[in-house]
Amino acid sequence: MPQDLFGTPVIAAPMAGGTSTPAFVEAVHRAGGLGFLAAGYKSVAAMQAEVRTIRESGARFGMNVFVPDPAQLPPSAAVLAELEDYRLQLRADARRYGVELPQLRLDDDDEWQAKIDALLADPVELVSFAFGLPGLDVVRALQRAGSAVLATVTTAAEAVQAAEQGVDALVVQHTSAGGHSAAFLPAPGAVPGGAEPGGTTAELLAEVRSFVGLPLVAAGGIMDAAGLDAVLRAGAVAAQLGTAFLRTDQSGARQLHKDALADPHFTRTRLTRAFTGRQARALENEFVRDHPEAPEAYPAVHHLTAPLRAAAAAAGDAERLNLWAGTGWRQAQAGPVADVVHGLLAGR
Repeated sequence: MPQDLFGTPVIAAPMAGGTSTPAFVEAVHRAGGLGFLAAGYKSVAAMQAEVRTIRESGARFGMNVFVPDPAQLPPSAAVLAELEDYRLQLRADARRYGVELPQLRLDDDDEWQAKIDALLADPVELVSFAFGLPGLDVVRALQRAGSAVLATVTTAAEAVQAAEQGVDALVVQHTSAGGHSAAFLPAPGAVPGGAEPGGTTAELLAEVRSFVGLPLVAAGGIMDAAGLDAVLRAGAVAAQLGTAFLRTDQSGARQLHKDALADPHFTRTRLTRAFTGRQARALENEFVRDHPEAPEAYPAVHHLTAPLRAAAAAAGDAERLNLWAGTGWRQAQAGPVADVVHGLLAGR
């Protein structure tokens, strides 16, 4: 795959849950970047509708898909017990908003195989995967259909496994990134609750480069032109940014989330499983502090807390909402997407 496949050093991360809308992706394209839609939490029909919408705009785009975790399906008896215990813990939150907690929902991310089949039947230019590897057969099938395939990795060991599956490029995600970690192998020396690994995005990138020769996209903590330059000098062909775009006009993030990123009340981010059962970086609020030992059970916890998050949003309660944010959140700007992209590309 040529190093200039992306055509730009600025890639807007696929942010599932409503942030990366077709309008957002189109705005990134018009400004000189490249955006990814997110298939996570969507039905196949919803994914296909977004593809049709963005194609009608004429914008370039990619599609990101979550890989189901086979270790969670079906969950062990121990995990089921932890989930039931967590459901009991959440009763106080449910009473706060007068909502009912759902029964446990144990499944993968909405129609995994059907999404792959849809992307094979109607190929898009770029397909990226997070939370795991899709398998050699899926990678080859997508490539035969005309798609370039990207895998998201968080360590050199994951990068080697991804390269062995024949992917075209890697998104190298550092722990400073906002939202969910894409990790799918246990980190060396990992501890329950999610330790905060050291190093920088550029350092992680250099380590991965020493093991694989694929084009690399850097992700994590990149908020401005200086951050972009740093990862490009370290060998990335592009940078993938999420938090930098969250407050923009075209972002589909809730206004409550956008406002929280600019609120001095929030003073730090933290890795947490409280909202979804998968480690993710968010602004530290009451919900994060109240539930430090949430079970590692994605997406079961995501389904369990969904009505609580919706109720918190409706009530304007930022203390109980999943406020995804990378470590550089204070630099996130309000205003048009174009202002962010042009600032990143200034002088290029």
